Amino acid sequence: MKRKRIVVTGMGVVSCFGNDVDAFYNQLLAGKSGIVPIEEFPCQEYPTRFAGAIRNFDTGEYLDKKQARRVDPFIRYTAVAGKKALESGNLPKDALEKLDKKRCGVLIGSGMGGMNVFYDGTETLLTKGFKRITPFFVPYIITNMGGALLAIDLGFMGPNYSISTACATANYCIHAAAQHILRGEADLMLCGGSESPINPIGVAGFVACKALSERNEDPTKASRPWDKNRDGFVIGEGAGVLMLETLEHALERGAPIYAEYLGGGISCDAHHMTDPRDDGLGVSLCIESAIAEAGISKEDINYINAHATSTLAGDLCEVRAIRKVFGPHVSNIKINATKSMVGHCLGAAGGIEAIATIKAIETGMLHPTINLDEPEEELGDIDVIPHVAKPHKINVALSNSFGFGGHNSSLLFAPYRP
Repeated sequence: MKRKRIVVTGMGVVSCFGNDVDAFYNQLLAGKSGIVPIEEFPCQEYPTRFAGAIRNFDTGEYLDKKQARRVDPFIRYTAVAGKKALESGNLPKDALEKLDKKRCGVLIGSGMGGMNVFYDGTETLLTKGFKRITPFFVPYIITNMGGALLAIDLGFMGPNYSISTACATANYCIHAAAQHILRGEADLMLCGGSESPINPIGVAGFVACKALSERNEDPTKASRPWDKNRDGFVIGEGAGVLMLETLEHALERGAPIYAEYLGGGISCDAHHMTDPRDDGLGVSLCIESAIAEAGISKEDINYINAHATSTLAGDLCEVRAIRKVFGPHVSNIKINATKSMVGHCLGAAGGIEAIATIKAIETGMLHPTINLDEPEEELGDIDVIPHVAKPHKINVALSNSFGFGGHNSSLLFAPYRP
């Protein structure tokens, strides 16, 4: 039986560069850094005092005002990115009513869930007692509630749950959403990830496991994937949501088609809680699995949006895995690191980077990897687009995301060819 074709018909982003996909990508192309000193809470004692924070965020008409005040920011980000994906897919409110909502689903995950509500609730418990805890405490901390509330708003009755695989969350969600479409269980899926970890406990947790950069004197230079002077990742926040549809469903309703989703792969390092395997075996398995599902040749891939977090171990393990899979063909592949500018948005990273990947396909321009002043020797002849954007006609693009626990995920996108 001929495999269904799946296309990307909508994109919605919430980022430190704003909530408009084109403006977001233009900032990336310009090589701007969105990393700023933390003002959200007092952190003078913290060894890390900067982040890819979202400022002046307004849910506008995308969420009821009373609801917007109550919910955790990760839920606000989910609502805005999800509804913006619908808008960009030519599905305003009136058009939504023409869909078969029993065959429309939402699969938007979060690595950490409602950290802000959790922190505030714990403080209330300790200072004012259990009777003062809000009845919304549990609903607003659980990772599935962003997608659940979005479905309630839209009336989408299809598959709806959240996957939480740390920093691989959004890619896992996109991969799983595509599986529902391939199995004939849905015609349309909103999928991706959302995260809001920039609060005292979120930052302190990553400080405690010594994962973050401490370059406080120059935050915009702190996220430096593959650079010899990198000293950890920079925490970020936001949401990235794709709308996936069967090609037939998209053509029938005259949807814009931004790219085609070819396939994906997932694997586990089965090695360590936080450190990747030195040899990159789990990652190479994952990439090979995506290539097999897509039914393409590895030589078709000529662009990789890397996970590349700016950690000492992780950056080079991914490079080793890429070399293992692609061999000599690696010299024909351009690779870049979105996190050099927006930081590491944890559970949202894969969704945000999928959007950057699709915009690269659409515009024929690859954003730079900034702060790459002294590249690691292991990069060799790999072009990681240092400092300045570069034109590139993409044949097939690979987007990687890996998470604590050894969770690996790879997605493949290509220009839509009728």
